[in-house]
Amino acid sequence: MLAAPASGAGKTVITLALLRAYRARGIAVRAAKSGPDYIDPAFHAAACGWPSVNLDGWAMAPALIRSLAAGQGDPASGMPGGSILLIEGAMGALDAAADGRGSVAALADMLGLPLVLVLDAAGQGQSAALAAAGLRAMRPGLALAGVIFNRIASPRHAALARAGLAELGVPVFGAVSRDPALALPERHLGLVQAAETAGLQAWLDRAGEILARSVDLDALLGAAADLAAPTGSGWAKAVAQTATLLPPPGQRIALAWDTAFAFAYPHLLAGWQSAGAEILPFSPLADEAPDSNADAVFLPGGYPELQAGRLAAADGFRRGMHAAARRGARIDGECGGYMVLGEGLIDAKGGRHSMLGLLPLETSFAERRLSLGYRRLDPLPGAAWPGALAAHEFHYATILREGAAARLFSARDAAGMPLAPMGLRQGGVSGSFAHLIAPWPDA
Repeated sequence: MLAAPASGAGKTVITLALLRAYRARGIAVRAAKSGPDYIDPAFHAAACGWPSVNLDGWAMAPALIRSLAAGQGDPASGMPGGSILLIEGAMGALDAAADGRGSVAALADMLGLPLVLVLDAAGQGQSAALAAAGLRAMRPGLALAGVIFNRIASPRHAALARAGLAELGVPVFGAVSRDPALALPERHLGLVQAAETAGLQAWLDRAGEILARSVDLDALLGAAADLAAPTGSGWAKAVAQTATLLPPPGQRIALAWDTAFAFAYPHLLAGWQSAGAEILPFSPLADEAPDSNADAVFLPGGYPELQAGRLAAADGFRRGMHAAARRGARIDGECGGYMVLGEGLIDAKGGRHSMLGLLPLETSFAERRLSLGYRRLDPLPGAAWPGALAAHEFHYATILREGAAARLFSARDAAGMPLAPMGLRQGGVSGSFAHLIAPWPDA
């Protein structure tokens, strides 16, 4: 488990570089991401050549987390087995939701894995050791394997930083110098998507070479612990839950998939396929319509606000979506997909673009406000989902108008406080700003 004292320490870059460095050595390396994230796992997949999974300590039951983690290295799961699993943490190592659940440290402890701290040493010498000392003091039972320093300015700077850790007896696996070549472009929800990053494979090769020179890869590999698979009925139950997760919305599911619609959890899609559903990708940006034989259409989140003009002009996509609605296909939209199901979307410059008009909804990216946090969702009468759901919300778009349609979910935040009902449902079309992760852990 790779963690840090705070966001911005460079965990993602270090993770990607390590994945590529081990892959270059011929090691079957796999990846996972703690918490709700779509962008980093896509980079993981580009770096190691295999899909990354999300392990969410707030939204997922422990048995499901263990099942998904073990599946990354288990040939019986249908995937080539991995020799090493790198899990990238989110935010700071102890940061959790409002109810205290879901931290990276708790996830490492649940899985029995050693934790490696990525420490941004910029502006610090021996004081860089304070984060490791604090973690040891606050979580004495946690297995702290060691540290990787990042953004080191010089050999003398590295020596000073190492000196502080020597007093604690905490191993230092390496020190990565400050290097503009390790930077990746960003935008409002995080990194620019992997599929949109020019020259990504060359960047990954270069980053892997830098890490191979800067980090003792053998010592880091030697610090790994065996990931024990659950046994008995608990394991069987976890496998069954992994296979079904949330019930597939149809037998043949048309999935919008391009740079405007790319935020779909791999574990969710794999669960639908394991339950017997067929996934049929199509690209709205290429003006493709959903498969005419699909009995369900899923528009996941992404960046439709950056492609609003192209989506408004995609007449084939529009006609195909209306045809799907007329024939009674179930249509679901999440976050960006919800915005596209609406009547209009206002872009960052204030221009309005006509969307599909399948829900009475107007949204705006010009009037921006951050909405961020975990959600417990309970389907309201008439909604197709069978029970309570764990979800996450992360967007800057605002709702200008929601018209006369049934609401989709009652909602609570991570602290259990009631929120306004979320989403709309009209006929077989529904959507909300929430990203569904898993059945409610206590369900």
